[in-house]
Amino acid sequence: MRIKIFIAATILLLCSLSMMAQEKTTYPFVERDSTLYLDVHRPAIARPDKAAVLSVFGGGFIVGKRDDNYQTALADSLVKRGFTVINIDYRLGLKDSVMVASHSRLLDADDLFQYCIDIATEDCAAAIAWVVTHAEEINVDPSRIALTGSSAGAITVLQLDYCRANGLPQSSVLPEGWKPAAVIPYSGGVMCRKRDLKYDTPPAPTLLLHGTKDKIVAYKSFGLPFHAKLLGSKTIDKKMNKHGIPHWFIRFEGIGHEVASWFPGSVDLFCAFVDQALAGRISSLDATMSDSELKPTRWTDMSLLELYKK
Repeated sequence: MRIKIFIAATILLLCSLSMMAQEKTTYPFVERDSTLYLDVHRPAIARPDKAAVLSVFGGGFIVGKRDDNYQTALADSLVKRGFTVINIDYRLGLKDSVMVASHSRLLDADDLFQYCIDIATEDCAAAIAWVVTHAEEINVDPSRIALTGSSAGAITVLQLDYCRANGLPQSSVLPEGWKPAAVIPYSGGVMCRKRDLKYDTPPAPTLLLHGTKDKIVAYKSFGLPFHAKLLGSKTIDKKMNKHGIPHWFIRFEGIGHEVASWFPGSVDLFCAFVDQALAGRISSLDATMSDSELKPTRWTDMSLLELYKK
């Protein structure tokens, strides 16, 4: 009888911990045209260092939600590893043509894309500022917040750290001296306008993940009209190497934008990088990887223009 009671109690405890791992709390973090929210997913048993991951969804700056299936799977995987996970809203600059048109003048192609990235970056910075302010309440160490994102979200977190490192206005609401513990973009890039890619102060430890055939967020770079360029992971890697900035660069030969959704399949690599970054032990790594679950699909041949036609 005692054995049965013990087994039953153990099952109830495990179920309780499992339920705790799935709990989330939603908070408003900034007022824009409407209120933007973030979801805080707390682990049943937090890491002793109170590390957190702030995640930004993808969707071409036209679709996506902080609680879509991909974001939920990412949160579940990392919460099980003891991370507190924060999934955030941001304004989708291509979603509402009325909102875009309201900004003083007709925007050409590079202005529009810059606008979309700028407002997403501003919202990401506002979310970080909220998390730092409420760090004690949500049981997070503000110096141990890693940033990650997929596709448009990957561009956003890279752009945020680029703006922070260069003192650009899109990151002005960040707490003074704050720096991401790590930045992990899945198929991301940095938007540069009228200047070469450079960092006035060092970027955060960065893990670049990209498919060599990506035509949506270009692996090397995508030249927009006039002076704007979206620089992909290969170009960022080259610049970081030139300036001796330690980082990890992992490419997938023959794969396109599928890398943007390589989670939770990459959770072990993700956690290993964050642990190394938190320990201050990042050295440069350049590798070509493959994964049987990551195969070419229609996304491999799809271009950016074809994406927006759909």
